[in-house]
This record gives sequence, structure tokens and C-alpha cells, in this order.
Amino acid sequence: MNIKRGEHTIIEAINDSVVDFSSALTKRHKEFNSENVIVDLSKYKSLELEELLTFLELSNVHRKENKSFVIINSVIPMEKIPDELIVVPSMQEAKDLIQMDEIQRELGF
Repeated sequence: MNIKRGEHTIIEAINDSVVDFSSALTKRHKEFNSENVIVDLSKYKSLELEELLTFLELSNVHRKENKSFVIINSVIPMEKIPDELIVVPSMQEAKDLIQMDEIQRELGF
């Protein structure tokens, strides 16, 4: 797992299956639970919805802390992904979404 900290925390898998990556991320959640997180799954060219859903519980826990949890995925069509999971097709869209989330939190929404 590769973690890049900056304005946003970007987390990428290194040679892990998606399910193993999700599990490892869940175990290490305390390391980044107070940060806005982008989980970059763009390197996975073959991805099943069930694999993506392994991030759902972690995403819900993270967002309850009033922090963003955004996944980058362009393989699975957006209409198949449940609304509870925040998924965008590119890094720029992930950063834009986090910026919008921050503005909404500042305004009290």
C-alpha cells in the first residue's frame, strides 16, 4: 500500500487483490481516519462490483467522522454502484468532490 499525504491523502494498492487491499485499509484506518481520503483503484483494469463493495463499510465509518472517502474507478459503470459509495472516474474529479465536501461542511450542511 502506498500512502501519499498532502492536501488529500491518496492511497494506492501495490500488488494486492482489491479484497486484500480493502482489508488492509480497514486494519490501518486509524492512521488516516482524520483525513480526506482518495482510494485510487485506477490501476485495476478488471474489477467486479462485489470487490468494490468491500470498501462500503470503511467508507461509511470514515464519512461518519465528517471526512471524505472517495474511490477512483472507471471500470464499473456508475449506475451499478450504490449511492452510499462515493466513486468517481478520475483523480481530478476526486479532488473536486473533496473540495465541494469541505465547502459544504464549512457552511454547515
